Amino acid sequence: MEKWLGKYSNFFYALLRIVAGVLFACHGAQKLFGVLGGTKQTDTLMQAAGVIEFAGGILIAAGLFTSIVAFIAAGEMAVAYFKQHASGGVWPIVNRGELAVLYCFIFLFIASRGSGILSIDALRGKSARR
Repeated sequence: MEKWLGKYSNFFYALLRIVAGVLFACHGAQKLFGVLGGTKQTDTLMQAAGVIEFAGGILIAAGLFTSIVAFIAAGEMAVAYFKQHASGGVWPIVNRGELAVLYCFIFLFIASRGSGILSIDALRGKSARR
């Protein structure tokens, strides 16, 4: 498969970045605006999480300042995991924290790789990898 799909890896990476960013922004929209089946949050910490998720998700999807924003998002997901899920057991599948763990590691990968193709950073000539 690598021989056949490998030549498209830059496009698949861009698709991963865009989809992860859009879905992350949806989580922020739930917290900030009470849309998409969510509840508008009044707790300051949850509002801060909503801002990171909404604005960060949009920036990651668009590929603007991607590395730093993805690093911040990964940190937020690590905090979310330990604050909300870890007390429920050792395994993320048991404590319902698998989404936070998955986002954390996807965003660490994105932070390490940069914006890539199909990004505003690439258009500006600022992408770490093209």
